[in-house]
Amino acid sequence: MSVYVAMLHSIVLAPGRRVVMSDLRDMASTLGYRNPRTLVSTGNIVFEASEAAVGDIEAKLEGAFQSRFGKPVDIIVRRADGWLRLAQSNPFPDGDGSQVIIRVMRKPLATSVLDTLRVHAQPNQRLAVIGGDLWIDFAGKPSEWKLLSALTTKRMGPGTLRNWNTVRGLAEMIG
Repeated sequence: MSVYVAMLHSIVLAPGRRVVMSDLRDMASTLGYRNPRTLVSTGNIVFEASEAAVGDIEAKLEGAFQSRFGKPVDIIVRRADGWLRLAQSNPFPDGDGSQVIIRVMRKPLATSVLDTLRVHAQPNQRLAVIGGDLWIDFAGKPSEWKLLSALTTKRMGPGTLRNWNTVRGLAEMIG
């Protein structure tokens, strides 16, 4: 058995309707994944499964999600060892845990994306690509900065945002 982390791009199904984490755990169990557990109510799930290609697990989860909830959503999956490497690679350890944001990517980003994003960033915001994932120290509430609007799937490809506190919490769940 291997341990995996899966993150939904969005848990909003419709105005006023969100995915309940117990339903997400039930969905994972229905797929045969063992010991599904969630962290906070933002679509983070850790589970155990037979060794499989990450892309196959993503496709299985996305298909089950659409069948169960009636909405397509990108789901990004990482193996436990990959997640632990991500959690150890924070280039901004002095940043506030809720203001350092990681865009966890399905396909690795090239560092050239930083040039494109810097035009949207404020001088006090820091950006880095580590292991193909985008790290941002927003130096304030991310929702207050225009850089956030540049982080779309259309521009960057499938990925999902998590703050540093959540990344550490998932790493602790893995052990």
